[in-house]
Amino acid sequence: MKTLRWAYDQAWLVLIVTTMLWGGNGVASRLAVGRVTPMSLVFIRWLAVCTMLAIALHRPIRAHWPEIYANRWRILLMAGFGFTGFTVLFYASAYWTTAVNITLLQASIPPMVIGFSVVLRGLKPTMQQLVGMAITLVGVAIIATKGAPLQIFETRFNFGDILVLIACVFYAGYTLALRDRPPLPQLVFFASLAFAALVTSTPFMIGEVALGKFHWPTTQGWLVLIFVALGPSLASQLLFMRGVELIGPNRAGLFSNLVPIFGALFAVALLGEEFHLYHAIALALTLAGIWLAEQRAG
Repeated sequence: MKTLRWAYDQAWLVLIVTTMLWGGNGVASRLAVGRVTPMSLVFIRWLAVCTMLAIALHRPIRAHWPEIYANRWRILLMAGFGFTGFTVLFYASAYWTTAVNITLLQASIPPMVIGFSVVLRGLKPTMQQLVGMAITLVGVAIIATKGAPLQIFETRFNFGDILVLIACVFYAGYTLALRDRPPLPQLVFFASLAFAALVTSTPFMIGEVALGKFHWPTTQGWLVLIFVALGPSLASQLLFMRGVELIGPNRAGLFSNLVPIFGALFAVALLGEEFHLYHAIALALTLAGIWLAEQRAG
């Protein structure tokens, strides 16, 4: 029992840090506008991560190469959808839809994870999980609609919204796949995913250059890239995998609802945006919903 309690406590810590980094990534994306192009932001950060991992893990990667090669297509698919595909679609959607829609639609990831678990694995979520998830969705709706959650019924979906939904499907599938990932050491597995993400992001980088959309990052753009590479691309992914190992994809996926909350708080601190009462209400609801969903049934 003590071991199980410790696992849940550790999962809370690693997943909250993970969502803080992902929330910071949203602010970094706004800071990147005009300073680093979207596809180069995707490509260069994975290039940086792969360089660091190649230096630090070249021996264990070589030692486990037979297992990596045996699972090459699975690794390529997980990275292509969960890392590259999600990010590319997320950035592209901003050209057609609003920030409110993007924030709201990210909350669809936990229900998708649970839905995939039910359909593909026959798992049954508890009533507490469902109620907790509903509470977190209310919190996200409050912050996304600036304290007027009923505005959600006035939301119109467009091409950008569809891109976000597809991106969320990608990451929900990646989250579920982590449950039965190849039997590799965590760092070696992540290194394999990182190199696969670099491979799958290369065509998008080539396309950006070919279309004349690429320009070299400015000094501030390089600072954004450094943060994105070390935080959201490296540390957060390792922590998220650890969280899934500790408490499973259903519970771990629920924490993604904290991303817009932390993103808003960071925007206040770093971008000078205003803090309102609905921010505090949404944060309280989201934390309460996660806490409820984390409690063991019966």
